[in-house]
Amino acid sequence: MQEFGRSGAVALGLVTGLDSDLLAIVALSLQVSLSAVAMAALIGLPLGAAAAVGRFPGRRPLIVLLNAFMGLPPVVVGLVIYLLLSRAGPLGHLGILFTPAAMILAQTVLIVPIIAALSRQVIEDAWVEYGEQLRSLGSGPARSGFTLLWDTRFSLLTVILAGLGRASAEVGAVMIVGGNIDGVTRVMTTTIALETSKGDLPLALALGIVLITLVFALNASAYLIKEAVQRRHG
Repeated sequence: MQEFGRSGAVALGLVTGLDSDLLAIVALSLQVSLSAVAMAALIGLPLGAAAAVGRFPGRRPLIVLLNAFMGLPPVVVGLVIYLLLSRAGPLGHLGILFTPAAMILAQTVLIVPIIAALSRQVIEDAWVEYGEQLRSLGSGPARSGFTLLWDTRFSLLTVILAGLGRASAEVGAVMIVGGNIDGVTRVMTTTIALETSKGDLPLALALGIVLITLVFALNASAYLIKEAVQRRHG
């Protein structure tokens, strides 16, 4: 118990003292996660809108796949991306294995189904409410989809925040494709795992404090946005 107290005190000192190593790890984590979420949103939001509004062959299987892929095992995704980016893989010529770019790619693959599936539900609910009106105005599926994307933007922001929370807490895939290289690909989650295994608890606890604070802030933001949207439409 005394050791835990000492480690906690040192960890708080690292956080409040803005330790340079700590800041570098947090900055890289945010860079990777925010980049992955931005890419996933560009893919997932239009895909979710198409699945909600469109009526095309394979729509139902697509919805089933999106829902199923929300639970993709991160280590399996990491393994597949590793094989693709390895020297013998089809994308090995890119030379991005064990770089932040590979980590962004892995997180993007994990987050796209989450954003697409959740946004499909949001937009489908809006389509049920406004679909007849949009059709009466001569709006086609593509135009209707983008219209509903804009109209539900505040609700979709909570979806994006959910994706960011998922990305921030991910460890398996980024460790496989990033290699957890000090100063290059070491992010908060992989550092916590490494430092805990080494018995260096202060840094692990400090990063844990930052990570929990970040996740709490994301969830609080999502809740406040949802409440604001409900009041606006109430």
